[in-house]
Amino acid sequence: MPLPDTPRLGFIGAGRLARCIARRFARAGFPVVAIASRTPSSADALAAQLDGCRAVATPQQVVDAADLIFLTVPDDDLAPVAAALRFDASRAGTQALVHCSGASGVDLLDPAKRQGAATGGFHPLYLFGGDDADLARLDGCSVTIEAEGTLHAALARLAGALGCHPLSIPAGGRMLYHAAAHYAASFAICGLAEAVDLWRSLGFDEDAALRALLPMLAGTVGAARDKGLASALSGPVSRGDAGIVARQLALLESRGGDHAALYALLTRRAVALAGRRAAPPAALPAIAELVETALAHAALGAAPPRDEA
Repeated sequence: MPLPDTPRLGFIGAGRLARCIARRFARAGFPVVAIASRTPSSADALAAQLDGCRAVATPQQVVDAADLIFLTVPDDDLAPVAAALRFDASRAGTQALVHCSGASGVDLLDPAKRQGAATGGFHPLYLFGGDDADLARLDGCSVTIEAEGTLHAALARLAGALGCHPLSIPAGGRMLYHAAAHYAASFAICGLAEAVDLWRSLGFDEDAALRALLPMLAGTVGAARDKGLASALSGPVSRGDAGIVARQLALLESRGGDHAALYALLTRRAVALAGRRAAPPAALPAIAELVETALAHAALGAAPPRDEA
């Protein structure tokens, strides 16, 4: 027998992700029946917000009560928690265990699979803040699904119930997917941090720098959405201004550390993006050569020649 069309949902873990999606599922008409957490007060608080839901003492009680169990614990806990769960053979095919990690493999859930449960991955591509604002901001995000057959279809329906777009991923692809996603999330913050750090030497504090930079970042994201990556690219590479790139590389090298190396690596990516345009800047080969020279010097720990102009 397959999963019910409207499965009873359970959560093992009551952190930021669970607090958001459990409430969204309930609003969409999917019953959330049981929640367990290593912090009982967290399970109590979430269950109290959901009609017909109860906080339970153990993860096994969630399995016993629900048809589709979301494992929303830290990655290091996925395997030991999954291995400790017991699925009733008489319910084989009617239950599923799904983790919400972006990086960990679904094979961590194999102990449940060997007992007749379907297994899969359900990763909302969103940075959960842990407050009520998540409930609205989740709209329009994607949920990456790794599952087969009827479970895949069920998880796609659940993604739609969250107001999200289902995004399928092949088996074994989660680590690369998750590593790449950092560039649109935590690494974007790291880029802002680098800009703020450099601006401090000009007398800007962090608040003033972010007040100036965040609207530009928002505009850049909007341009990427509306025009695509290559057309949204701006700055000296986009204009083919090799002289500016050379001077900025020299200036950043003079500051020491890895400022010039980071700038050069990102400029290498900018060159590739500019090269995708219908009419790439004529100076791209010269900029590419500047970048590779700077990276070679950085690898050797030597300063590149200074531009005397």
